[in-house]
Amino acid sequence: MLKSEIKRIHKQSRETYGRPRMVIAMQKKGYDCGKERVARLMREEGLQGQQKKRYNPYSTDSNHGFSIAPNLLASYGPVSAPDEVWVADITYIRVEEGWVYLAAILDLYSRKIVGWSMSHRINAALVRTALRRAIKTRKAPKLHHSDRGSQYASDAYQKELTAYGITPSMSRSGNPYDNATMESFFGTLKAEEVRGQTYSSRHEARSAIFSYIEAFYNTSRIHTSLPGGISPTGTEEIFFQEAEKTTTVTTQTERALVSH
Repeated sequence: MLKSEIKRIHKQSRETYGRPRMVIAMQKKGYDCGKERVARLMREEGLQGQQKKRYNPYSTDSNHGFSIAPNLLASYGPVSAPDEVWVADITYIRVEEGWVYLAAILDLYSRKIVGWSMSHRINAALVRTALRRAIKTRKAPKLHHSDRGSQYASDAYQKELTAYGITPSMSRSGNPYDNATMESFFGTLKAEEVRGQTYSSRHEARSAIFSYIEAFYNTSRIHTSLPGGISPTGTEEIFFQEAEKTTTVTTQTERALVSH
């Protein structure tokens, strides 16, 4: 019975879950099984998770004449709510036609990808589209952190941030690890979706990335870095449920004080 459930969960995870996430998934289903047992059953069934490769930073062009924002993220402190801090970056994906570029924006509280875009061109329009898509469905954050690439430092992008009342922040020169959470997402994407795939066209790559982000990563993938190992969407749902409860209690207390 346990093997059957493990195989079902492994398939549901796009065959990406290793032992740590599988243990969490099984415990959420109510099964009382420890990590050693899960590891043994996975070995017996020939199941294993996808491992990230060692990260090799992809450097955007920072040799430009645009102004550079200071690294405000380094001293920002704990992020306590969604839409407080967004981080952004660009990566590339090989297709038979050549390359396609992915710009993504991640909410630092929930780890949710709140906006993304893809194009065969790596320019300011690529990152502006991702930003506009994020703003369309979210509240503008206090802080936006990126690398020093010309796409993010461009006048067009910075004007867009100013228009939304967002404060820019950028990584230090030669230190892409200042944006480690965003890089971690790209590493996960490459390990769990891109690696081993041969996309015949940019359209096929875009469809695959859409499915991964919107139908798996944001909504159901277990995140060991989040409390309870839940998904980004689940993390935000819990936050807003708790915020609503707090508001209700405060309102009831205020009414009680007025009535007295």
